[in-house]
Amino acid sequence: MTTSHAGRRRDLQGLRAVAVLAVVSTHLTGWPRGGFVGVDVFFVLSGFLVTGILLSDLREAGTVRLTAFFARRVKRLLPAAVLVLISVVALGSVLFSTTRAERTLLDALSALGLASNWRFGWEGRDYFATTDVSPLQHFWSLSVEEQFSLAWPLLILLAVATLPAIARRGRSARVVIALLALTVVVASGAAAGMLTPIDPSLAYFSTLTRVGELAVGAVIAAGAAPLARLPRAVGGLFSWLGVAVIAAAFVVVDPDAAFPAPWAALPVAGAALVIAGGIGGDPRHRSLFVLTNPLAVVIGDLSYSLYLWHLPVIVFAGILLPPGPGALAIAALAIVVLSVATFLGVEQPLHRMPWPRHAGRADAAPPAAGPVGAAPAVVAATPAGPTAASARPGDTHARAAEPSPRPRMLASRPAGWVPGQRYYPGARPLTSGPTTPAIEPGSLATTPGPGTPAVVPATTAATSHGPHVETAPTATAPSSAPGGDTTSLDVGPAKTSPSFQTDRPESWSTWRARFAPRAAMALATLVIGAGATVLAVFVAYGAPTLPGVPLVAAPPAAVAAQDDDALTHLQSDLAAATTANAWPELHPSLDDAIRDSSATNRAHDCFTPDRTPDASSCTWGDAGASHHLFLVGDSSAMAYAPAFARLAEESGGAWRVTTVGMYGCRFTDVLIESRDPAVTAGCDARKDAVAAMVAADPADLLVVSNAFTLARTVDGRDLDAADLASATAREVAGWVPAGRTVYLAPPPHGADLGRCFSPVTGPGACLSAVDDVWTQMESATEAQAATTGDAAISALPFTCWQGACPAFAGQTPVRYDDTHITPAYAERLTPILRGELASRGLW
Repeated sequence: MTTSHAGRRRDLQGLRAVAVLAVVSTHLTGWPRGGFVGVDVFFVLSGFLVTGILLSDLREAGTVRLTAFFARRVKRLLPAAVLVLISVVALGSVLFSTTRAERTLLDALSALGLASNWRFGWEGRDYFATTDVSPLQHFWSLSVEEQFSLAWPLLILLAVATLPAIARRGRSARVVIALLALTVVVASGAAAGMLTPIDPSLAYFSTLTRVGELAVGAVIAAGAAPLARLPRAVGGLFSWLGVAVIAAAFVVVDPDAAFPAPWAALPVAGAALVIAGGIGGDPRHRSLFVLTNPLAVVIGDLSYSLYLWHLPVIVFAGILLPPGPGALAIAALAIVVLSVATFLGVEQPLHRMPWPRHAGRADAAPPAAGPVGAAPAVVAATPAGPTAASARPGDTHARAAEPSPRPRMLASRPAGWVPGQRYYPGARPLTSGPTTPAIEPGSLATTPGPGTPAVVPATTAATSHGPHVETAPTATAPSSAPGGDTTSLDVGPAKTSPSFQTDRPESWSTWRARFAPRAAMALATLVIGAGATVLAVFVAYGAPTLPGVPLVAAPPAAVAAQDDDALTHLQSDLAAATTANAWPELHPSLDDAIRDSSATNRAHDCFTPDRTPDASSCTWGDAGASHHLFLVGDSSAMAYAPAFARLAEESGGAWRVTTVGMYGCRFTDVLIESRDPAVTAGCDARKDAVAAMVAADPADLLVVSNAFTLARTVDGRDLDAADLASATAREVAGWVPAGRTVYLAPPPHGADLGRCFSPVTGPGACLSAVDDVWTQMESATEAQAATTGDAAISALPFTCWQGACPAFAGQTPVRYDDTHITPAYAERLTPILRGELASRGLW
């Protein structure tokens, strides 16, 4: 590779590597639990580098070159992102259910429109959910960053509009921008603090709560000049401290913690320390070896592609591969192969293509007659004066008014060769005045006189965007040196101020010569990687088998023959579903069941937290019935409501049933925390309202159904199965006569339908086993019922067969997610539940 790395901050490349590895590892393995905060590290980096580029424009041109800035962003980000979006939508149309494929298409369109974060936030998507994860969910952070990149240059232009033209190039503009960025930090922090406890999902994805993290990077960029004067030892201490803070965030921050406020402050502070501490000093930062070692730098280069591909690969691997270590290894291999191929074949070539060559630069000098080299050229100093043009960092040639090329010194040397200048084949000749000394990239250049612009080496900055930032900064702005000289370094040591270099344009011929070999390497990577992945699949799983291979024993023929018994008939259907090798025609279709969720449940409005249920609208059967049953609880009770409504309607006027509760709100005498703040805030009031309904219209029978998962109280106390069972009994004690309470278990957790239900997989992929927590909860509930003389009904006989729980029974889908039964299936349970109650003398 011919690009010089003298001006590249290796510590920032390593910081990208640490951040992206943390995010990928968390999504792939679940460890470290706080690895998702790597995104916050990227936010600070992006704000720092984007603002640095804009400051460089202000310093050199007195304005922001919007056309050039946005063109660089498009070339840098769009090609690889579009490749991933198209690939995910295409593969999703084959592997996903219709509902999920449609949702993925909408996710892709919102990502392309830079609005993913708002789509996910307003939908209430749970970033930390492990089921039905969108393969494009990670695009939310790209949307936040690009919204910042669209608005921030305009805000800067407005902020400096009142400054004189000369002031925009100097310290005054940096102070104004720093104050503007600080204002954004404070406002965004306040928004995060207010929104996080109210709506944590929207707070997580919202631009308003996250833009402050990018503004932190902007503050550092605006204050880079004084930070560059920090002693190297102090800067090194800051950097190491920042690394320690980020590492601590990976371990300390928990998905259940309040995020982004206040816990996002930890990774943001760590990233800020690393960035600020490294502004002054050796760009290679050899002492910070954990970030600047060659492996970290390479991973940093690949970080954007790694970030783009990792989640789609993980999601699709979850559909195609059985869970386990083999699946993790194969997914990791596929991520690396696709990332390297994309980096070599798409990301870098299109980022460095010559078009648009001089976007936004009307004063750019035309290229010399000779070929443009791939190596970095040197911008020469020109005497200060009204006719001199200032050189912009990153340009491959000076913009002096009338450069006078040096004569050829040796016939064997190319035109423009200068004695003492390092020559690279195909490099542009140095264009400078006759008195300008030759300079090598990365060398210290001194110009004679305090009024003369410093020589700026045009080394290319970081080639990675990591995963979303553009180019790394290099310190090139002059500072006063002893004797009145002005000194400039690539990445300056103490006493220098940083500047931010931009992409170096190349000719099309040079671009083709430079990147054609990389395109071949990208193709070879894909071919070899695909072969290695297939081999890994064979090693891990052997030859592929048809989906739906029997996983449990088939039921005895005698069981299937007893069609007159509702439970026996249903068990026969469940048993057949466990051995099915193809999806039957379901009514409703599983796609429709997943799409409709609980919307078709007639008792839906009786369990929502945003409205107080009315007893009359939530009661089914004859209003004058002599017997009254209450079904109460969380969404588990809501899922059973259609069955109990039919019980009342088929009772011949003997029973009426009232179904009330709140999804997410367990009927226990202690308040259990919920991810939905509205549920936590309204749960106690809803339980009191239901108790008042029961008192106002006494019930003959009370059925309680709560989720069978462990929980934690709002004050942080963990509750085990026995605690939850006794807490439920205490809550409903006295609501009905003794012995007239029934604890109805929810079904065991099923498979993640969003992952397992696919046109390329059979029903066997959606089989699930009874989990240990459900078993503990059932045992504890039965024990609690026995102590009070009440009854407990297990869901196991009518949702699973011999420990295997299928996604359908007969032609009816059992669940619409991993927890709740469909309304259609609930109605099929009506005679079974009536029989269970009758067998206990309760109906």
